[in-house]
Amino acid sequence: MTDATTSLEQVTIALVRHGETDWNVERRIQGRTDIPLNETGRRQAAQVGAELAESTWDAVYASPLARAAETAELISGALGVPVQGHLDALAERSYGVLEGLDHAGRTAVEAQAATIEGLETRSAVIERSSAALAEIAAAHPGGRVVVVSHGGVIHSLILHLSDWTLPGAGYTVTNGSVHLVTATADGLELAEPELLTGTDG
Repeated sequence: MTDATTSLEQVTIALVRHGETDWNVERRIQGRTDIPLNETGRRQAAQVGAELAESTWDAVYASPLARAAETAELISGALGVPVQGHLDALAERSYGVLEGLDHAGRTAVEAQAATIEGLETRSAVIERSSAALAEIAAAHPGGRVVVVSHGGVIHSLILHLSDWTLPGAGYTVTNGSVHLVTATADGLELAEPELLTGTDG
């Protein structure tokens, strides 16, 4: 918990993974490489916006990477609330020299290297993203906020908030998926952990 959550009224945070990109289709590692949404991704973002619009939301925040920023703009339009910030702390995990490789290429590199140049540690991802969510929550006491980020960030947060018991085997943080987190004075908590045990993202 950070000081930002001290005496905080409960805040609901919808963590949204950005829509699909061509690199997602090709199963290439994106990391900090700034790949835009494709048309499927834009449709996914619009659909998420429509689904979220069934409830009331107070603000939208996003990673500054184009795929997340555009997803946030499309959701913002559906909700009628502004994108209030693009935070570097919400950006995808840096994968260093692995970026641009498909999963076979990644496996080949990892088999030959003791360390991966430029690979951000998961603990660093958790630290920066948790702090960002705490700061966002502190700015919206008692509110409901949409945060658009990335698969690596959201997966890392799920691991951290579940004491590394979730997600279940085979679970995928899919493009356009929504995961609910609550923020209180006690810190961050997964709102619906029972939904993270299956094999369908």
